[in-house]
Amino acid sequence: MANLPNEGNSSFCTSSREYDIFLSFRGEDTRNKFVSHLYEALCNAGFYTFIDNNLQRGEIVSEQLFKTIEMSKISIVVLSENYASSAWCLNELDHILKCKKDSQFVLPVFYEVEPSEVRKQEQKFGDNLSKHEEKFNDKVQDWKAALTEVGNLSGCHYDGYVFYNRLIL
Repeated sequence: MANLPNEGNSSFCTSSREYDIFLSFRGEDTRNKFVSHLYEALCNAGFYTFIDNNLQRGEIVSEQLFKTIEMSKISIVVLSENYASSAWCLNELDHILKCKKDSQFVLPVFYEVEPSEVRKQEQKFGDNLSKHEEKFNDKVQDWKAALTEVGNLSGCHYDGYVFYNRLIL
């Protein structure tokens, strides 16, 4: 696989790679549409890909997900209109970006949203973060920073009809 992150680092995010790709997405927006097709295409291309319906029963979900992120070479973050409505997705994104600092490759897919909406927390992204402030006040600043960072990454854009900058791994 070309252009993979350097696996020589000994940090927690690169110590042992189990998956080629970790998919992060808001299920209600994309699971039975775009993500199911993306997952199938990645698997058919030979990539060992994690999707959250592969979770082991009886495990503490957050611990298992964070460990899976750490054991992945690449994270694909599908940013959809309601992605920021989920504290779960935002915590996942924050952890993914920590692993990016340790050489994990992160590819954002802007699913029917503009990168600037994510980067600047405009429209639904801003509305959803405002709703989180009362319950998760201490985390909201981290989430805003994570959305700004991922919104600044070069990625792919899906507008409902065309997948711009085709995903090539």
